[in-house]
Amino acid sequence: MEEKQKKHVSKFLSLVLRHKPEEIGLELDANGWAVIDELIAKSNVKFTKADLLDIVATNDKQRFALNADQTMIRASQGHSVNIDLGLAPSVPPEILYHGTAADTVDLLRKEGIQRMSRQYVHLSTQQSTAVQVGGRHGAPVVVSVRTGQMHADGLLFYLSENKVWLTEFVPAKYID
Repeated sequence: MEEKQKKHVSKFLSLVLRHKPEEIGLELDANGWAVIDELIAKSNVKFTKADLLDIVATNDKQRFALNADQTMIRASQGHSVNIDLGLAPSVPPEILYHGTAADTVDLLRKEGIQRMSRQYVHLSTQQSTAVQVGGRHGAPVVVSVRTGQMHADGLLFYLSENKVWLTEFVPAKYID
């Protein structure tokens, strides 16, 4: 499968596994898993199971995960549909980063970082990753979040399968 088609299928997978499974009549289980054969059969984008396995294995952000026998797939994080990823609370590093557009920084510093339509706020261990994320929405700005202090104050964090740190909300007082 050529790179352009892989990107198209990857975007389609993100849409139906993270946000709109109903668009193709796909059912996700409580943990966000979909049966691969059903996904392929209902898809309006043409790809094979071999194509799907290749996309999962080579996706630079590891956006998707397979179950042990490779019969089911799910998005690793970023859902706007209500699912339980089954992640246990984890102790975050002292500092994590959040990328945003320059025109939202003042609002973040006043109101904190909201999860918006997603289940969680996404935080990164790498500033470079946060720059990429922020750049999707305009001129990127990276803010530091004192996650060690947040955790000490009782806020919960989860580490997704693809190593993105997740939390429900970042109060403004923890943003530098």
